Amino acid sequence: MATEKIPYKIYLSEDEMPKTWYNVRADMKNKPAPLLNPGTGAPMGFEDLRPVFCDELIRQELDNDTREIPIPQEIRDFYKMYRPSPLVRAYCLEEKLQTPAKIYYKFEGNNTSGSHKLNSAIAQAYYAKQQGLKGVTTETGAGQWGTALSMACSYLGLDCKVYMVKVSYEQKPFRREVMRTYGASVTPSPSETTAIGRKILADHPGTTGSLGCAISEAVEVATSNPGYRYVLGSVLNQVLLHQSVIGLETKVALDKYNIVPDIIIGCAGGGSNLGGLISPFMGEKLRGEKDYRFIAVEPASCPSFTRGKFAYDFCDTGMVCPLAKMYTLGSGFIPSANHAGGLRYHGMSAILSQLYHDGYMEARSVEQTKVFEAAEQFARVEGILPAPESSHAIRVAIDEALKCKETGEEKTIVFGLTGTGYFDMVAYEKFHNGEMTDYIPTDAELEESFSHLPSVPGQN
Repeated sequence: MATEKIPYKIYLSEDEMPKTWYNVRADMKNKPAPLLNPGTGAPMGFEDLRPVFCDELIRQELDNDTREIPIPQEIRDFYKMYRPSPLVRAYCLEEKLQTPAKIYYKFEGNNTSGSHKLNSAIAQAYYAKQQGLKGVTTETGAGQWGTALSMACSYLGLDCKVYMVKVSYEQKPFRREVMRTYGASVTPSPSETTAIGRKILADHPGTTGSLGCAISEAVEVATSNPGYRYVLGSVLNQVLLHQSVIGLETKVALDKYNIVPDIIIGCAGGGSNLGGLISPFMGEKLRGEKDYRFIAVEPASCPSFTRGKFAYDFCDTGMVCPLAKMYTLGSGFIPSANHAGGLRYHGMSAILSQLYHDGYMEARSVEQTKVFEAAEQFARVEGILPAPESSHAIRVAIDEALKCKETGEEKTIVFGLTGTGYFDMVAYEKFHNGEMTDYIPTDAELEESFSHLPSVPGQN
């Protein structure tokens, strides 16, 4: 099909929306390692996880074999408020770069939360409601997940308690106020409201916090209040399952025009959007049907894939959550206060970690100032102000397109534009004022953090 016949935006009808989530684990030869009990070191089963998570979400978390899991009609009806989301051909960016590459992006920012996070938030809130719970607790970095969850809980009549990473709480007050508008309580983390928070503050006075800290506090509150459970916006298998709607829609849109991507790119913090975007394509690669290049892009200040260790580690800084085998910088690692708050997590999805370890995908780390240069370039020609997190993917998409310009190759590049940056103007202000810096942890700092990894016989 001729390039000029491909529209700027490829839309799907409601009938073309996915009716099932895709579970990539079903096609993985090497399954993600099981979660371990931090006290005994034994694999955790359904009953072990019940005090923390909702029952149905635990079943999804532990299911390594079911390829397609039906999306309940109530969730599909909610999705229709903002889905299907468009797949956009970045014609203007291609022209600006003078590249022969064809660039597409899946835009997930067309909802009030401003990101892809609502795809899993409504699912997790729905299952909490079905279980008869009073409310849920969670953490949030930049605030997209907390915003999405507060929206979902408001819709379903659930209480929502959010622990927001302190640096983001201070940098992004408007995101915080959106959460409060939807009825959520928002607490900067680490805080004095939990035993774990008080300990972290005592051990690290003046800390700007991390997602690991906020997770610890949210789990403590959930397990100490009857009728509450903890929900997580990334990392977990269940979250990547829910986010598979991104990749499933993307594949249907590409198939409508016989477009086969060469490179698929996503930003990576905990892994939710990257995992969701690549999942059906990765399934084809795992089954030997097609081949693609997958690139995970992470901040150089928090380089889990590119400089981390593949080992069992705590999912949280307070060391109360299960142990997961993943690429990690150490649960005690506190990233610098960069502006991509949603990527400030010490570890990575166990699914993506295993796929990366097995050589099915590659990873790249990028400095913050280069990310914002790409964000500004994209905004000026494509008309969307991207979130700092998404802009990591934009950076590498531009880099790959420029390589095509050098070689003359006409590669097709697809990346995830996970959300908008309209609540991230403090970050853009610092970039424009020349006040943004690129902090990269030293090898000595990382080795210190690695030295505290838990001892798991025969695993690390």
